[in-house]
Amino acid sequence: MSKTKTTFICQNCGVESPKWSGKCPSCNQWNTMVEEVIIKGNDRLRGEEWKEGSNKVKTVLLNDISTHHEQRIQLSDQELNRALGGGIVKGSIVLIAGEPGIGKSTLFLQMGLSLQGLTVLYISGEESEQQIKMRANRLAEKNESFYLLTETNTQYIFGEIKKLKPAVVIVDSIQTLQSPYIDASPGSVSQIRETASEFQRFAKDTNTPVFLIGHITKDGSIAGPKILEHMVDTVLQFEGDRHYAYRILRTLKNRFGSSSELGIYEMASDGMRPVNNPSEILLSHKDDRLSGISIAATMEGIRPLLLETQALVTTSVYGTPQRTAAGFDLRRLQLLLAVLEKRGGFQFGSKDVFVNIAGGIRSEDPAVDLAMVCALLSSYEDIPLPPHICFSGEVGLSGEIRAVNRIEQRIGEAEKLGFEKIIVSRYNGKLATKKSSGISVITFGKVEEVYQYLFQ
Repeated sequence: MSKTKTTFICQNCGVESPKWSGKCPSCNQWNTMVEEVIIKGNDRLRGEEWKEGSNKVKTVLLNDISTHHEQRIQLSDQELNRALGGGIVKGSIVLIAGEPGIGKSTLFLQMGLSLQGLTVLYISGEESEQQIKMRANRLAEKNESFYLLTETNTQYIFGEIKKLKPAVVIVDSIQTLQSPYIDASPGSVSQIRETASEFQRFAKDTNTPVFLIGHITKDGSIAGPKILEHMVDTVLQFEGDRHYAYRILRTLKNRFGSSSELGIYEMASDGMRPVNNPSEILLSHKDDRLSGISIAATMEGIRPLLLETQALVTTSVYGTPQRTAAGFDLRRLQLLLAVLEKRGGFQFGSKDVFVNIAGGIRSEDPAVDLAMVCALLSSYEDIPLPPHICFSGEVGLSGEIRAVNRIEQRIGEAEKLGFEKIIVSRYNGKLATKKSSGISVITFGKVEEVYQYLFQ
């Protein structure tokens, strides 16, 4: 008989320690070390029967493995299809995380109801059957093979799964489940790690796709140990402000597709509506021309987007000027301001600078640099930019405008939305002019040339 073994596990980062300490030695957080039982006497090894000769594990030669095109379950929701890399891969396990109230449960309840002809099992450890039924009544989708199970014990859950044999399993949420083989409370590091591994083995053994809905911490990272993200095939982050109607589904990891995809939804009374043309809603159509506003042609994965960048430059009333950025990297903003001071001679050192990307979108595309620089110069000079013009280019430390990839798609999106001119890097010029019949492509090599073209 094995002895009971306990260890102290940090509930923030998952590091293990043989003794308690007030401060975690790994993440330096206070009061996060909790004692948990990791091995109990007479327990099976993580719920598996390891008997001699009973397992079917065998080594195979790599050249003997036959490959075939992975069959996917296509969804009517094209935004979720794109985020998953082209549909649901059978046997995959997907983790979805987001803030409370952002719409995770609504989106995947809607997805389960839309899978007509497939048996879907929705496991809820947070809501009652009546609550889920009330939400389902508000949604437009109906599915006669949609089953609910309100249970948190994995032993009972897999017993129901064995009887039902569903084609898709949705778990809401992984933090509420508990395994009888781990003596710890639900939501602890040990329970999350164990329950996720049980669903991972189930998904791979039965070729059934599993969706795990998860929580996030107060700093925005996915709750639980980092190994949870390594165990799953796909990680989706649901973002957006609860006070706005638009939600962003961002792919952080995907073993079956691109890890930089983006899906945009609009929260409505009848569920999540996919936004097929987000560029139109992300651009504000104003009659008045205002300074400090420019349009950037960006790429999110394989999708071109036009974003509205806003900048406000004002005289500082404090000793240290403020630098505030929403949706744009603050360190990148400081870099661009340093370039404008050094290469252009603009005195931003005595100015407060506030920048924003409209619509609640956060972009990390370097092609936003040129549009942000032009918005800063427009607010600095208090001169509105010409209408129907957009920008796409990366700004280097020497003030040069660097080329960006997929310039044809960026130009095509700007042309589709009625823009007359687009300013790009000189090194994108030959490639850009091939497919630019309806829009004028203007090329420059330095930021000073763009300033002279726009403001002089």
